[in-house]
Amino acid sequence: MRALACLFGVTIDRSGIRLLKAATAPASVIALVASVGGLEAVGQVLAGLPGTLDATVLVLLHQQPDRTGNLVHLLSERSILPVSAAEEAQRLGSGEVLIAPAGKHLLIASGPTVRLILSGAAPPSRPSADLLLTSMALTLGTEAVAVVLSGNGHDGATGATAIHAFGGTVLATDEATSQVFSMPDATIRRDHAIDHITPLEELPALLVAIVSGTTG
Repeated sequence: MRALACLFGVTIDRSGIRLLKAATAPASVIALVASVGGLEAVGQVLAGLPGTLDATVLVLLHQQPDRTGNLVHLLSERSILPVSAAEEAQRLGSGEVLIAPAGKHLLIASGPTVRLILSGAAPPSRPSADLLLTSMALTLGTEAVAVVLSGNGHDGATGATAIHAFGGTVLATDEATSQVFSMPDATIRRDHAIDHITPLEELPALLVAIVSGTTG
């Protein structure tokens, strides 16, 4: 347990889990997680974010491990922020978009830094939103922001619960603007997991407000 806590930047004492945050950490880390119908949703969110955003944006879309598509190129065309594939041991910095690569689970460890592990051929969902969001909860605490977008299944609901439990913020798109509502719905239905249920077109402005600390 102590080794795991060290990896994610926490210490454990009699009072429970106490988060340790690096002074160089970005103001917020936003994770956009999605599956079926999620590419367009992620592109729409990125298109609405300003180049001055004081946050790192992580993008996780379910993909087959052997997929060779170019998400970086596709999303770069929609984003003012620079877009690149996440790399092992990469330190997070504000004002960038990092894409979870196919065939690897993306986790955030102390630093905060990127850790990538092979996903293999079997479930859970690949890459796993639950793994990413849970690692963010442990590492970033109140600076973690989860956004659950269109997709099948319930991946992300457990991780979003962890984000909320550690003081972070959880958003999901509403049914009317989710091409496939299963993933957002699973998150919304979890007890004490959701902070905002939001139309897709309103997400960028809400994320800017959350990062700047101006939400009501």
